[in-house]
Amino acid sequence: MTKRIIDSISEEKYKKALEMIKKELDESNIKYYIEYILSNITQKEQVVGSEKLCGLTKDDFEKLREKIEKEMIKLASVHKKKDSFIHNLLHCDFAQWIAQASRKIPVEIFTTNYDYLLELGLEYRNVPYFDGFVGSFEPFFSTSLVEDLKFLPQCTKLWKLHGSLGWYLDKENKKIIRRYQDDSTIIVFPSLLKYDNSKKQPYVSFMDRLTKFIKEDDGVLFVSGYSFNDQHINDVLLNALDRTRTSHVIALYFDKLSKDSHVAKLGIGQPKLSIYGKNNAVIGGKFGNWKLKTKPARDESIIMNLYFDEDVIEPEKAWTGKGNYKLQDFANFVKFLNYLNYENYRNSGDSK
Repeated sequence: MTKRIIDSISEEKYKKALEMIKKELDESNIKYYIEYILSNITQKEQVVGSEKLCGLTKDDFEKLREKIEKEMIKLASVHKKKDSFIHNLLHCDFAQWIAQASRKIPVEIFTTNYDYLLELGLEYRNVPYFDGFVGSFEPFFSTSLVEDLKFLPQCTKLWKLHGSLGWYLDKENKKIIRRYQDDSTIIVFPSLLKYDNSKKQPYVSFMDRLTKFIKEDDGVLFVSGYSFNDQHINDVLLNALDRTRTSHVIALYFDKLSKDSHVAKLGIGQPKLSIYGKNNAVIGGKFGNWKLKTKPARDESIIMNLYFDEDVIEPEKAWTGKGNYKLQDFANFVKFLNYLNYENYRNSGDSK
């Protein structure tokens, strides 16, 4: 995304400014990612005054920031080409698991993504869901209905923690509405301002709901695709876990996990937060490598291959039990969930 956005900037003065910003970030050992670029631009926009920085005025920095934000919205608007991928969309498989699994309490999904992929998947599989908005012509956000889950109690809940495409602040009527347009004004873009922006509605209601979800008895939150780089979300997770005795957060962490990484340290400091990486994990506050306790039988290996990939052992060497965990990849996680659905159905006596 960073490369595509930077390549889309054609004006020479903006390209030169971005080159200077890249140099600044490199010298500070900060990665040239869109979040840090936006933060740098926002900082300069706030302090530049009537002077110039990197050859840009305050107005220039504002326009550059808006260009980048508009390009992010454009890249997230994949729903415009949904007919070309909807039949192979992973989110449809995820929605299938939701639709087929029998449960007393509906699934709640918390996402930081702006796109409509989850909505596409749920609607493709005819899964009713509630996202905090009610109405038809211009649906409006209702704080009270997010707080009171007695409204549509059996519906899947979809909470978009950083906003969504099409959300719009109607200043005249002082309410948040959904227009299904791309001129959204209340997305929490990744920059140093996102912590302050997340304290506004509707984000406050969603964060409160996340806290309540974790604090409920025996609550389990599975996390997939999250890097733990949003401090305001980390604070919500950790504070909620501190105030519960029976709930747990299990993070399926896709990136490399080392003992001295900030993610591993979060798990080591909070035993109710487990971090499952590819090669290793933090469970119960302890860091270790994945290793099977016993050698699986042939029929067990078929199931185990869905979530664990054993190291290849040469014939003359002894079995080690070492290997890689696979469910940190969302595609494998969804495949595993649907397998559980199939097994529950097969063992229920309803199948032939």
